[in-house]
Amino acid sequence: MSDPIIRESDHYVVIEPGKEETILNISETLQWLEKWLKKLKKLPLDLQKEDSFHAAAQRLLDTACDLEINHGFRVQWFAVRLNHPEQ
Repeated sequence: MSDPIIRESDHYVVIEPGKEETILNISETLQWLEKWLKKLKKLPLDLQKEDSFHAAAQRLLDTACDLEINHGFRVQWFAVRLNHPEQ
């Protein structure tokens, strides 16, 4: 079970093999996950019951931190907190 405080995060580090790490906000991260889900030939069993790619992406964001696209090729995401300097 994931830590509830993680779900309060607004940003994620996303990692794709062969690319630099990127920090995305929650909306961008969901879009990024949807893009990857649409590339799969078949959704993982636990996501097949979701009624849309957006719902499947949200479930992934809430319950996982990686997705295998092809054998040996995984994308990953991790919640991060960004501290903004005091103004």
